[in-house]
Amino acid sequence: MKKTPLLNIALSQLIASLGHGDMVVIGDAGLPVPAGVKLIDLALTHGVPGFIETLKTVLTEMQVEQHIVADALALRSPLLAAQMSAFDLPGKREMSHEDFKQLTQGAKAIIRTGECTPFANIILVAGVVF
Repeated sequence: MKKTPLLNIALSQLIASLGHGDMVVIGDAGLPVPAGVKLIDLALTHGVPGFIETLKTVLTEMQVEQHIVADALALRSPLLAAQMSAFDLPGKREMSHEDFKQLTQGAKAIIRTGECTPFANIILVAGVVF
């Protein structure tokens, strides 16, 4: 059995398959998934699993060199924005929510959570461990 906190098979396989620069999206329950992008649907019910707990768990295995959020996040969901900043992720980029949704078309996968907080979405860009 694995020693790390991440037990979900689909998420472990996704992270193991990432190359430098690949994008993974962790999204709220309402984020649209573009045709052709793999969906890993974790949502069980309103708020379960939450965005922050999903992000925290993914970060136990994924090397991140950059992250992207919608510029409306801090204004519309300041508590969530503060919780995200506590992770001290490298290379923050902000863009409009519409541009964010367009960028998800190039993601390797979207991880759907049960989060129902506005703009609870992040794109993680894979880094390298060497």
